[in-house]
Amino acid sequence: MSERSPLANAVDSILELTVAPSWSRIGFDIRRNLMGWDQAEMPRLDGHVIVLTGFTSGIGLAAATRMGELGATLHLVGRNPDRVAKVLEQLQAVSIDATASIADLSNLDDVSRLAQEIRVNHDTIDVLVHNAGALSNQYTLSAQGYEITVAAQVLGPFLLTQLLLDPLRASTHGGRVITVTSGGMYAERLSVADLEMGAENYNGVRAYARAKRAQVELAAEWSRRIGPSLAFHTMHPGWADTPGVVDSLPTFHRFTRPLLRDAAAGADTILWLAGAPATDLGASGGLWLDRRRRSTSRFPWTNTPAGERYRLWSWCEERTSAYLSE
Repeated sequence: MSERSPLANAVDSILELTVAPSWSRIGFDIRRNLMGWDQAEMPRLDGHVIVLTGFTSGIGLAAATRMGELGATLHLVGRNPDRVAKVLEQLQAVSIDATASIADLSNLDDVSRLAQEIRVNHDTIDVLVHNAGALSNQYTLSAQGYEITVAAQVLGPFLLTQLLLDPLRASTHGGRVITVTSGGMYAERLSVADLEMGAENYNGVRAYARAKRAQVELAAEWSRRIGPSLAFHTMHPGWADTPGVVDSLPTFHRFTRPLLRDAAAGADTILWLAGAPATDLGASGGLWLDRRRRSTSRFPWTNTPAGERYRLWSWCEERTSAYLSE
């Protein structure tokens, strides 16, 4: 692991006890300065093939741009054909090596087709970044009849990961799967029985937080099942000023805007996780904020019940099994 000064460690630990200072641009700037990130180059990504979902705005666009600048070959995934074409053209115009696919990750048919398209184009994948995700304030069902938030942020990424395991294992750089979660998951305990909310009690914020909690728990379960051949990590970007926050949480955005990180700061740990030496990351299954591993639970009542990760895995596997047997 990279050495940090005692002062940097102490300040970081104190910051982590807070929420607003730690997750705001204040926390990012303090850590960046104390840990000297600007004095060290971000690891190059030459020769790395990276699949990134949700790239047309916000953190995803910032990550795609910087990964391309660092030399990565990008396969980008977006939902809106017009936006995908426009942003892809912008990236290619500055000599970023990128191609793109159109897919709605809440639609498992789309995910299956997407995985096939990616495998046709790439024998190996070095990094898979699950970034796509939106907070829906209205109860909606996916094409297969699942609540849209769970479909897009749990089932879709689960299936895509399963279908891309072989090219990820073929990576000569050490395959990695990075999932962008949210600090909102700290408010929820994993309960598979309550994961998929119904129309009668639907709350978009809670549905989002539950899905994000499931992402963190799945990373730990992937790590247990797959072992050291692949690394699975989740990260949360803190509070970032993105179009998704503006659209989904307008009141929160209005009151916290002066404290919000920009998209580049939100994407920083994604980039670092993609290229940092494995010795700096430690064991697979970590949750990260600002380049440091964090606890997955801040309150005792949100600790994961025994056996619940296994039940979550079985729940996902049951709903995607038809696509895994094709």
